[in-house]
Amino acid sequence: MTNPFEVPDANYTVLRNEENQHSLWPAFADVPDGWTVAHGPARREDCLAYVREHWVDLRPRSVAEFVAEHAGDR
Repeated sequence: MTNPFEVPDANYTVLRNEENQHSLWPAFADVPDGWTVAHGPARREDCLAYVREHWVDLRPRSVAEFVAEHAGDR
């Protein structure tokens, strides 16, 4: 059985959660609670390109905001 998350010629969507984390998701699968479609459905390579372009800060949003708010507290 092939892993549906790693089929090179399948269609995917890019999901994003409230923490701005991204996930490559098979287009045929239901979107899990807490996630929304940010891109697609599209070919896997197109979705990966979207993720590379839009998810440049891999920290969860809450961590990035906390660090920004407390950067001068040292």
